[in-house]
Amino acid sequence: MEFLTFSPEIHCFSELLDCSDGDEEEILEFGDDLQLNPFDGLPYSSRYYKLMKERQELPVWKVKYTFMESLLHNQIVIVSGDAKTGKSSQIPQWCAEYCLTASYRHGVVVCTQLHKQTAVWLALRAADEMDVSLGHEVGYFIPFESCCSTETILRYCTDDMLQREMMSAPLLNSYGVIILDDVHERTVPTDVLLGILKDVLISRPELRLVILTAPHMSIKLQNYCGSVPFIRVESKHHAEVVYSCSIQENHFLSALRLLFEIHHSKEKGDIVIFLACEQEIEKAYQIIRQEQANLNPDLGELIPVPLYPTKRDLIPKPNQDKQKCYKKYRRKVLLTTSFGESLIWIKNVTFVIDVGLERRKVYNPRIRADSVITQPISKSQEEMHKQILGMSSSGKLFCLYPEEFTHKEMKPDLPAKIQESNLTSMVLFLKRMDIAGLGHCDFLSRPAPESLMQALEDLDYLAALDNDGNLSEFGIIMSEFPLDPQLSKSILASCEFECVDEMLTIAAMVTAPNCFLHAPPGTEEIALTCWRKFSHPAGDHFTLINVFNAFREAAADSTSQYYSNEKWCRDYFLSCSALRMAEIIRAELVEIMKRIELPISEPDFGSQENVLNIKKALLSGYFMHVARDVDGSGNYLMLAHRQVAQLDSFSSYYNSRRIPEWVLFHEFSISEDNSIRVVSEISPDLFVKLTPQYYFSNLPPSESKDILQEAINHLSPVSAMKEEQKTNSDNKENEKYHQPPTEQRCIIQ
Repeated sequence: MEFLTFSPEIHCFSELLDCSDGDEEEILEFGDDLQLNPFDGLPYSSRYYKLMKERQELPVWKVKYTFMESLLHNQIVIVSGDAKTGKSSQIPQWCAEYCLTASYRHGVVVCTQLHKQTAVWLALRAADEMDVSLGHEVGYFIPFESCCSTETILRYCTDDMLQREMMSAPLLNSYGVIILDDVHERTVPTDVLLGILKDVLISRPELRLVILTAPHMSIKLQNYCGSVPFIRVESKHHAEVVYSCSIQENHFLSALRLLFEIHHSKEKGDIVIFLACEQEIEKAYQIIRQEQANLNPDLGELIPVPLYPTKRDLIPKPNQDKQKCYKKYRRKVLLTTSFGESLIWIKNVTFVIDVGLERRKVYNPRIRADSVITQPISKSQEEMHKQILGMSSSGKLFCLYPEEFTHKEMKPDLPAKIQESNLTSMVLFLKRMDIAGLGHCDFLSRPAPESLMQALEDLDYLAALDNDGNLSEFGIIMSEFPLDPQLSKSILASCEFECVDEMLTIAAMVTAPNCFLHAPPGTEEIALTCWRKFSHPAGDHFTLINVFNAFREAAADSTSQYYSNEKWCRDYFLSCSALRMAEIIRAELVEIMKRIELPISEPDFGSQENVLNIKKALLSGYFMHVARDVDGSGNYLMLAHRQVAQLDSFSSYYNSRRIPEWVLFHEFSISEDNSIRVVSEISPDLFVKLTPQYYFSNLPPSESKDILQEAINHLSPVSAMKEEQKTNSDNKENEKYHQPPTEQRCIIQ
């Protein structure tokens, strides 16, 4: 989510890179023997030699010879390094040199990253340091964007993109070295890749796997991988840690107060603030910008840089021109969360402020929803925050909690994401890999059995599995889309109901970031008036179509008063970057539809038949996301469980006189204000027509289920009687054996 009044990524992107100090580069004169770059055959530039001196000062450079020897003689190499020691930028380049010596007979190099921003930044840095062109010898591929060619020998990508590549090339034959970076963050795709690659290495003895991790994961990985080379890289300096005397009542305000105290002290150096959540990043950005006008100009300028770890947005291209020389001092303030540690790419960080808390999403398979919890960070996270200062000889880590809090409240490590996430997409991927004989995954940490059972049950409900538990034809097609399986199923259903064009727009809009901006104080009513122009009586999914279509029309209309998409979006309190991302996602989905030869119907948005067909397609995938207003005041009871939620503040029904009784929703999370996001009205009759009968029979008894049973009786009295008898029989069996229906249906193959 972003605010209306700024575009922080574009403003600050170039400052996040490790760029030169602004001095004029020395022009070197060469004799007859020009040293040629082996990667492109051209002479090295003077900048290459300048950057080489800087690279050789990095702590990781001391282990280059050891690493190259280990890579030559072993399939797996583990490198355990402190943060900011250069391992993510240098080791992939060394691996490219290794592949070059073998003339790329076994393939090229790929390096995974957690964040797409990091993949882009590292590719830019590697291309600069190797003195080659981005998009040719060095490239990147991230969700919905690729900057690679057939000549690319070093590729950076997000871990989920390499996982998707395995579906079409299970053995990853195009790669000679695979680097898994930030393994200690324990994301689901990285854990799955680690497990499956163990089998791939057996099939491909020439393949090399390099694992980059933090020190606290070293022993676990060594036990997991067996007898493999282990290389340790340490920081140059150790930071001073300053603890507070007591736990802060308001950690957010305490962090900002400390920021301004540091700035007034006139001590030089950039600042990193680790906040609890992305909402606090937004809030802090606004406050710092507002306070800027009240600061003494002699202190210099504070430049807040928000770094969102989970934001699915466009990556602005940096301005590669030299930065202008500023007379006054400019101090960057990087705002992020603990999960955004790898996003920090500036050299002169001198101060780190750590609130010691983190807001996490933990998936509950019983209610198919995320619970948002605030808890202390782990000891390993605190240590990594300290390591960010490893390049500074005078770095200070300010912990806004007492040292006693570290020992009593912080766990050594946080659980792996695979133990706290919805595993439906992961199970769909493993079922797809099973077709290639690679479905077995030796997990570093075992997923929760209940989450696996729920994932299998959901795929069964979505018709992605056959009677033997293998992937069905539907499931194979669903796995082709880089979307949630429920959304993929809705797209496939839209082919039958002839509303593909509209469904692709909905899929793109709910996958992109929220397009509605938080209006600045005092302009909330103006924003609501603007948004009502797009409102559709059928619900939020249809409103999103109106927004997307209006955005495209404004861009296409050359006679319009809006000379740019940005101005049109500002005037309507919409996020231009989110809508552009939606355009990119939709274009990618259209390409996938064409590649697998699925029909794309002509647009017919606006007709009553089309609205009904869109609801049918949505229900085909999201029948598990249905709720009913139980008291007429907007308190929605989930059909599948007993949780109650309210409408999200961005919903077109919010503060509306007409609140629908039955709704289908896109997302639900349990937090301080339980809310359902992207909501559209449905009818009980439509629900019972499109919902699998065995899903309905497994629903817990409730007033809502009784209403739906009446709808079934009205539609088909004979079949309803049989179903009622079957339901009663099932209930008796469940009472007899005390087992939930999910455990009766789902068997892990």
